[in-house]
Amino acid sequence: MELDDSPSEGEDEQLLDVSGLGVATWQRGDHRRWGGTNRKESTGAFQDILSVDSTSQYDDFHTIDWVRDVQKYRNQRKEILKKRHDSLRNKIYFYLYSGAGWIVISLVGLATGLCAGIIDIGASWLSDVKLGICANAFWLNQEECCWFQNNTAFGEEGCSEWYTWSEIFRDKSINAGSYIINYICFVLLSVSMASLAVLFVRAFAPYASGSGIPEIKTILSGFIIRGYFGVWTLITKSVTMVLAVAAGLSLGKEGPLVHVACCCGNLFAYLFPKYHLNEAKKREILSAASAAGVSVAFGAPIGGVLFSLEEVSYYFPLKTLWRSFFCALVAASILRWINPFGTDHLVMFYVEYDTPWSFYELIPFAVLGVLGGLYGAMFIKLNLWWCRYRKNSNLKRYPVLEVVILALITAIVSYPNPYTRQNSSRLIANLFKECGPEDDTDLCDYQRNFTRVDQSIYPSAAARPGLKNALWQLSFALVVKAALTVFTFGIKVPAGLFIPTIAVGAIAGRIIGVSMEQMAFNHPAWFIFRSCSATGKCITAGLYAMVGAAACLGGVTRMTVSLVVIMFELTGGLVYIVPLMVAVVISKWVGDAFTKGGIYDSHIELNDYPFLDSKRDFIHNTLASDVMRPRRGMPELAVVTQDNMTMEDIEILLSETTFNAFPVVVSKESKRLVGLVYRKELAQALRKSRNKYDAVSQSKVYFTNDVPLYPAPDAPTSINLLYVVDQSPFQVTNQTPASTVVEIFRKLGLRTCLVTQNGTLQGIITKKDVLGHIGALDSIHPDSMLYQ
Repeated sequence: MELDDSPSEGEDEQLLDVSGLGVATWQRGDHRRWGGTNRKESTGAFQDILSVDSTSQYDDFHTIDWVRDVQKYRNQRKEILKKRHDSLRNKIYFYLYSGAGWIVISLVGLATGLCAGIIDIGASWLSDVKLGICANAFWLNQEECCWFQNNTAFGEEGCSEWYTWSEIFRDKSINAGSYIINYICFVLLSVSMASLAVLFVRAFAPYASGSGIPEIKTILSGFIIRGYFGVWTLITKSVTMVLAVAAGLSLGKEGPLVHVACCCGNLFAYLFPKYHLNEAKKREILSAASAAGVSVAFGAPIGGVLFSLEEVSYYFPLKTLWRSFFCALVAASILRWINPFGTDHLVMFYVEYDTPWSFYELIPFAVLGVLGGLYGAMFIKLNLWWCRYRKNSNLKRYPVLEVVILALITAIVSYPNPYTRQNSSRLIANLFKECGPEDDTDLCDYQRNFTRVDQSIYPSAAARPGLKNALWQLSFALVVKAALTVFTFGIKVPAGLFIPTIAVGAIAGRIIGVSMEQMAFNHPAWFIFRSCSATGKCITAGLYAMVGAAACLGGVTRMTVSLVVIMFELTGGLVYIVPLMVAVVISKWVGDAFTKGGIYDSHIELNDYPFLDSKRDFIHNTLASDVMRPRRGMPELAVVTQDNMTMEDIEILLSETTFNAFPVVVSKESKRLVGLVYRKELAQALRKSRNKYDAVSQSKVYFTNDVPLYPAPDAPTSINLLYVVDQSPFQVTNQTPASTVVEIFRKLGLRTCLVTQNGTLQGIITKKDVLGHIGALDSIHPDSMLYQ
């Protein structure tokens, strides 16, 4: 994670102070470093502290306090509710305030649907531009060009209006020269698009790179990353996503579409102070936006809601569920109206299988689940290895060069094979499809004699040489796509993971499906295949591709319920939900046996994002005293006393420390707890006191109502800042089990927790301390953090 919006190449990783109070130095990398207390600020002069924006409650790279923000919202709503009858203006404001959530998510759904439609159309067109262009309507892709001219023959041959690049530069003859020209144009255009994408990202919005889902999960858990959902990020990610997908890199646009949707959510949240000034409430909008992103990415509104609930969101109350459902509905409706695929179907890979699955097929479906889990574990290990190498080597200094070289290798390797040359979405659609009389591709090359085109079930037949050749090409495509995806996920362009993983699983499933189909045809007397004699067919190869896709995606992401729903919404195959469930559950079991968590959780851990994973179960027998600071050997905790500090004392404390909150005690000797005051609120209160009450450096500062009524005549003006003190901070005793502390931080979203003993302050625990404690124990006992 880079602090600068436009970091220069070769810039070293920077240190972040991400939690509330901490003494710890948060370092992006493979480990966490812990330092001493009271670090000096390199640039943090006190006047800079006082000049902070009063509308921003939290600083960049800090965590929010869910409890305080929710309480702030409740107090604000109560005040508005009480004043609604005072005037017509207050009544209108009350209704606008109450309906702000529905207005925002409606706008988010509308914007997300429009963005997705434009991105889908642009990516489809640019992907085909690498192969040629429509002569009379250059804005049409290859399929639309052929259908636009009433030419039902679609492919590299048979469409008179579609011109390959060799036909544009030479004649229409098919020879080695035309192949070389098409090859060179394919490679040059692919590299050019990828280069433009990475240059745009580096120049305008570095946060637009990657999938975005690990960062979204972290932000929704309460972390602040300013600019990650900014306007420039939205524009840059939308444009470069089209370029990256069209370049033919082994990536998808589905994960980045979730990021685009969250950018829309953040943009419209700024229209209403209810969400703009309350980070906890804003995250309700971002959760609904995540659902809309998946809804338009796959045409799966219900799956999008479940994805937001299962995979992304940290805080998901019932009202957020309803709003997510509505936001996904609006986004899907807009996308259906745009109809970017030209099929009049909302789903991306609509299938119609006429043959029901048999019970014995659960065995090959389970095998696909095992293979998907193994692939997921292998992919995660290899991708993390490559990402660590990239981060710890000189390769991180040249992100543009890395993308260009990867695009060059991908284009050179992909063009000779028709299954790696074509767009991944189109490949998946062909793999899911059941062969019919209108299909004359190698993948449907069977020894069949069609006497009726209106029959619903076409019997199995022996494979011809074209099908056998297609299986060899698919095997090569499987290896190429699996290998390229390892190196592509994590580069500095928008790079999703769903479509490449689905493609790998669909290829493996189709190969196994065809093998099962030929086995049933060649051995009809076997007991398990006797049911095939009635219709002549009992194996659907496309179904195996669909199950294999779900298994691989489940093995990589470890999604379960949401993945099954997304898959049957994606294909319209509701009747095949049981095979999908079997494959997904087994792939998760197998994957969890080899690696902890999915690819997104692994990247969160790789980047050391402050994320408390609710899927992990803490089983150690440590106490709160083992987690808190200060511990034995550390300097004393920096505190504020309630009645014996001057403004100069507090200014020095603020300038010499970087802590974001200070416990308020009766005295440093007794350490009887009074409350907790936050750095930013304290700095703002001091600035206000200087400007409004003519306070001076020697003015006495009180954090109590027991202020002397008759101060000395020559004494400077005293000020009372009790109003900025949180007098009911969350507390635990030093003997509280650490497992309880972890659950408190997970469930309540705390930023800070004080440790007391009989009312006496013992220490303080921040989210960073909890993560550091878990990380330390996890490094000692790597198998102790069990996944639920």
